[in-house]
Amino acid sequence: MNFSINTNLSAVNALDSLDQTSMGLQSSMTRLSTGLKINSAADDPSGLIRSQNIQAELSGLAQASSNTQDGINMLKTADGAMSQVANLLQSLRALAVSSANTAVVDASTLQANQTQIDSVVQSINNIAETTQFGTKKLLDGTAGVQAGLTNITDVSSMYLSGNFGGASVISGPITLQKVSAASEASISLGNTFASPSALVAAGSFQINGYTFTSSGTSTVQSIVDQINTASNTTGVTASLVNSGGTYSVQLNQGQYGSQFSINFVDPSNILNTASTANSTGTDAVFNVSMTTNQGIKTALFTGGQGPGTSGLELQDGSGNVIDLTQAGNAAFTSATSVGNAVANQVQFQIGAYSNQAVSFAMPTMFAANIGTGAVSGQSVSTINVTTQAGANQAMQIIDSAINQVAVMRGQMGAFQSDFLQSNVSQIATATENLTASKSQITDTNMAQEISNFTQLQILQQSGVTVLSQANQLPQQILTLLKNA
Repeated sequence: MNFSINTNLSAVNALDSLDQTSMGLQSSMTRLSTGLKINSAADDPSGLIRSQNIQAELSGLAQASSNTQDGINMLKTADGAMSQVANLLQSLRALAVSSANTAVVDASTLQANQTQIDSVVQSINNIAETTQFGTKKLLDGTAGVQAGLTNITDVSSMYLSGNFGGASVISGPITLQKVSAASEASISLGNTFASPSALVAAGSFQINGYTFTSSGTSTVQSIVDQINTASNTTGVTASLVNSGGTYSVQLNQGQYGSQFSINFVDPSNILNTASTANSTGTDAVFNVSMTTNQGIKTALFTGGQGPGTSGLELQDGSGNVIDLTQAGNAAFTSATSVGNAVANQVQFQIGAYSNQAVSFAMPTMFAANIGTGAVSGQSVSTINVTTQAGANQAMQIIDSAINQVAVMRGQMGAFQSDFLQSNVSQIATATENLTASKSQITDTNMAQEISNFTQLQILQQSGVTVLSQANQLPQQILTLLKNA
């Protein structure tokens, strides 16, 4: 055994152990007081890096959830405004139906109805102009996709919903190519006449439920005139066809497509060799190409997609509408550009990282942009019910507008439900799991740490006692010196 006054190795070792225990006790007390396992980078460098990355994602998710909720509130604002437009369109339809009742209403009543319609149209335009969320306009076209037509000869109007072929429309050209043209219902009646002034036998016949009568002194020309006079009711016009010096009557439906037919009943055979004849038109089918965020896509557009819809009114499954003219029905044998899409879609950042955003094209609600296609070149803004023909056209236009607004609201609701509301739930689940992961890395296991703290307290007390005893060892040398 080596006895030394200058160096007390036992005390040095005891002090070193006591220092280590004191540092561990201090660290344990910090963990217990903060509840955190990592209070400095030295506690767990790799754990700190992982926890900071998780915290960044949690912060992003919290803001993404807030963004998503803002988006939901924006869409609710737009939907509320569109609901008011839908109500106004219902009132317009009632006025159009009232105006079509020409057996009762007089000119002053028709003018009063028209004045009220003008007021309703102004209200619709005001809603489109003023609806906004914060400072952002929602329904005036600045937050959606608009179509700029470059071929007004073949296409009378176009509406783009913002979705096309399962993707979002971006700015670019719009091209059409015909698959098959639309046709009108047509019937060539079998009886022939020597001249337009030839007499038609006495009897009656019906066209689309409307009855016409020949007195026996009626000429074939006067019968044609009768049919044309009632064309606003039947939708059918008649003409005389000269073939080899004899004349027969040709019936033509005024509208294209499968929604418009001719049902002819002639039990007395005064115009036709058969007692009945029927004909139905066909709908146009075109391929349409647009630029989307997934590249150029092509989709099939078909006419006549709805009650009373023209076979020239092309629609796809995403709410896009293209209205052909009669000239356009015969054109587009090859892919031809007819306009350009201009995209101003609103974008919602719904994720914690870049490229985790979705966009949506808000609809345009001006009266001039709804109800297009039902009657060529007309919309809700052009409704005029001061004539019976105008009132009948108004009902077609308004029905088209009601359907158009309903489709747009449905698309908006689907976007809200499928993307935004579901995203809130997904973010909540991700936040819960990430928080649990972060807690596993950074939070103190209190039960374990208290046990560790108790152990360190005992070691500290023991270390102090041992150090005290070690400091007394050199005094034994005094005993040796005294005895010497």
